[in-house]
Amino acid sequence: MSRRTERVGEQIRAELARLLREEVADPRIGLVTLTRVDLAPDFGNARVFWSSLPRAGKASEEESARQLERTEEGLLHAASFLRRRLAEELPIRRAPELHFRHDPSLAKGSETLSLLRELRDDEGR
Repeated sequence: MSRRTERVGEQIRAELARLLREEVADPRIGLVTLTRVDLAPDFGNARVFWSSLPRAGKASEEESARQLERTEEGLLHAASFLRRRLAEELPIRRAPELHFRHDPSLAKGSETLSLLRELRDDEGR
């Protein structure tokens, strides 16, 4: 990936984050973090990786999977709106097609930290 592609991808990520926070009101999209954007060299397509931490409390794996699915549906539904707004906000000739992909890294990191805390607490007893 060229330096320019990386820079434009980062601009797209930042603008999408702002749009999701300020302009998208879809209740299926909760608190999401856009982790990165992989932009094609021709700027025609962008893979937008997103992550979401599980809701507070102990949710079952099934509930968590359902929530992730609803979030993905909301993002897919908002993709055309987001693309149109990107075209208006960024100085690029044409906005890329947006393809959202779940990135489990934040949830895995949170799980790992939780396990480490449990181990520390067990050793302290």
